[in-house]
Formats: sequence, structure tokens, C-alpha cells
Amino acid sequence: MAELSLRSTGPADVPALSRLAIDSFVAKFGALYRPADLNAFLEESLSEVAVAADLANPKLLYQLAERDGELVGFIKIGLGCGFPEHARGSKVMELKQLYTAPQATGGGIGSALMDWAMEQFSTRGADEVQLSVYAHNDGAHRFYRRYGFDKVADITFRVGDHLDPEFLFARLL
Repeated sequence: MAELSLRSTGPADVPALSRLAIDSFVAKFGALYRPADLNAFLEESLSEVAVAADLANPKLLYQLAERDGELVGFIKIGLGCGFPEHARGSKVMELKQLYTAPQATGGGIGSALMDWAMEQFSTRGADEVQLSVYAHNDGAHRFYRRYGFDKVADITFRVGDHLDPEFLFARLL
């Protein structure tokens, strides 16, 4: 297996980043939603326009994972608190997205990206990290628990007009 490399993003990455995000989300969760709800979410959150806006936001950071020059995953972190009503720390940050290409899961991509994110949180002085995870995504629950995260609240996640049951996981640093 080719070596995994991580790098920051730039405007030229927008099309590939959007495509990977859409492919990953649809492969994992697409069957859960009515087409209208899924398409509304993809346009609002994962389209090239949405990704370009995120890349221009100084409060969001992306890191890309590549193998042989091919994008195989990414992570997006927020330098602010996404769920202030559940904050326990005074400088809370958020892991917003961690996606891998559908054909590339299980290859250490998530761990490499998560290690980068946790280093960023620590370097930037976070005292708590929050993340939202689908209530029925047991594999993700196990993954995040390996990093010291655990459920602190029941929340929801909107996909179009559909509300998913989600768990808010957090970890004090």
C-alpha cells in the first residue's frame, strides 16, 4: 500500500474535496433519506460552492489525506464551539467532518487525520473538543472513543427536512 501523506488545502482542491465528501456521505448514509432531502443537504453542505466558502472561512481548517496523489480523505475542524449549550470547557473547538473515500476506509486514513486534528486542537489551546456523530454509526462511536471521546448529549442533525438522531461526543483536553 502506498504511503499516506497529509497536506493543507487550496482553492484548486475544491472540486475533488466536494466530490469525495458527496461520494462518502452518499455511500454511508444516502439510503436513509428521501432524494429531495439528500439533494438539499448535498447542495447546502458539500457542493463546490459550500466547500469553497468553508475554505475561505478563517475559523475552519481542512487537512487532506492522499495516496499516490489521489485524495482519499479529509478532516475539517472548527476553531470555535459548535454546541455552546453543552460546553464544559472555556475554549471549546469542534471536529466538524472526517470523511474517507468509500473504497479507502480502514487504511489508517481516519487515524492519521484524527492525530493531526488533535495536535491542532492542543496547539491552539483548546480545553475541550466536541463532535457530532450519527446515533447508529457504531463504528464511528468506537473510533472516537479510542481518542477519549464519549457521549455527552443527544442532539439532532438536519438533512433537508429530515432530522437525524445524533450524539454529541466530547473530550476534555
